[in-house]
Amino acid sequence: MVRHNRESRQIQPPSRRQRATVSVGFVTGMLSGLSARHIDVKGMLEANGIAGDRLAEPGGRVSVESYAALYNTVVRQLDDEGFALFSVPLRLGCFEFLCRSVVDSRTLGEALERCARFFRLVLPDLRISVSRRRTSAEIHIVESQHLCSEADDPRRIFAFEWLLRLLHGLACWLVGRGLSLDAVQFPYSRPAHAADYALIYTARSTFGGTSLVATLNANLLDLPVRRDAEALSGFLDGSPGKIAMLYRRDREMVRQVRDALANNLANSCSLDAVARRLNLSPRTLHRRLQEEGSSYRAIKDALRRDLALSRLEKTSEPIAQIAADLGFSEPSTFFRAFQGWTGIAPTTYRRRLKRAPDVN
Repeated sequence: MVRHNRESRQIQPPSRRQRATVSVGFVTGMLSGLSARHIDVKGMLEANGIAGDRLAEPGGRVSVESYAALYNTVVRQLDDEGFALFSVPLRLGCFEFLCRSVVDSRTLGEALERCARFFRLVLPDLRISVSRRRTSAEIHIVESQHLCSEADDPRRIFAFEWLLRLLHGLACWLVGRGLSLDAVQFPYSRPAHAADYALIYTARSTFGGTSLVATLNANLLDLPVRRDAEALSGFLDGSPGKIAMLYRRDREMVRQVRDALANNLANSCSLDAVARRLNLSPRTLHRRLQEEGSSYRAIKDALRRDLALSRLEKTSEPIAQIAADLGFSEPSTFFRAFQGWTGIAPTTYRRRLKRAPDVN
């Protein structure tokens, strides 16, 4: 599990009025490599509707869309998807080839291992590894060589922020759902823009370690990759900056649909019913979910899976009762769905969990 080092606190997200925006701390972090090389960024900011004096404002924010557009502008002008942060540039096309190398993976765990091998080839400064314990898994990002002389240099902070965001966003897209990070340990002091971490990573963040450690439920590594080469073509439109917009906790429609479903799973709530509850047409609901990188079916499947795993792990309730409460007409339908999620039957999952040793 994540160790709480010098500093640990529950991060509170920005207020509701600030949602769908990005702290200027991420903007200055993105531009920190350019600033260190004395590259003028004024034109890049103006081209994407960001006033230069905005970056000096305490608590300043820019829209997610402007941030994603600036992301693409910077990497195009530098021919470096690593923002001039690293010892070698990540030439344009690295993100595309990363996606193409993982999209035919069978499971998320396999995809993350491929990501680690890919970055070992193109990015010597940071090393990625994935480890698994009984019920938790960890993604480690470790410096192979020091990025900066100071631990809290904005270039170093953004390098870790960027790589975790990229890995997490890509992982979410591959399985077609938002994935919760249980906790993250960041290897620097708490930055001024850390409130945004609750929207992007997790509210349970610690600071001051020697490497980055992101903890998640081990069962997520077994999720099947649901995307294919055809879906990848659409995903790459607007990338790599697009990754900054997807699967944030301030993308309201996904949250609202999940909340509506959570109270109505036993009644087999349909998309039309949820749309009526939200005072939207089904077509508008579908479009808004698509804009947020999700779908009604993906949200419903993810919610059912999360609740099923939780109840199998934490209760001794009969499987037939769990199936009924999750809106399955027959236990056999639940069995088939569970095997699609995990590759094994719910009875097998519960039996393995009971006899699995707790490895530390």
